[in-house]
Amino acid sequence: MLIYKIFRADEWAALQQAGETTGAPVDLADGFVHFSTAEQAAETAAKHFAGQEGLMLLACEAETMGAALRWEVSRGGAKFPHLFRALRLSEVVWAEPLPLMDGAHRFPERMV
Repeated sequence: MLIYKIFRADEWAALQQAGETTGAPVDLADGFVHFSTAEQAAETAAKHFAGQEGLMLLACEAETMGAALRWEVSRGGAKFPHLFRALRLSEVVWAEPLPLMDGAHRFPERMV
């Protein structure tokens, strides 16, 4: 199952350069890397990245993350994937820009 991480361009560049990351400032503050499922990603973008340009959407395979990936109840009582270790660049299956169009982020068709 693919899970998704939204990064700003500089955060994506840092992951590419270092080979791993403990995430964005919100991830560092919470102590884990926040992910969303395909069904949760648009709401995550709207809630936490509204109006922001230059975003990247990363897809990662949940099964390869082992016991460090935990599903925890979060927004609206839904379970969200949280990674309790650094995200490795090798775990990124694909990454694509998440363009802002008419005030909303446009997600890739491959997510459907």
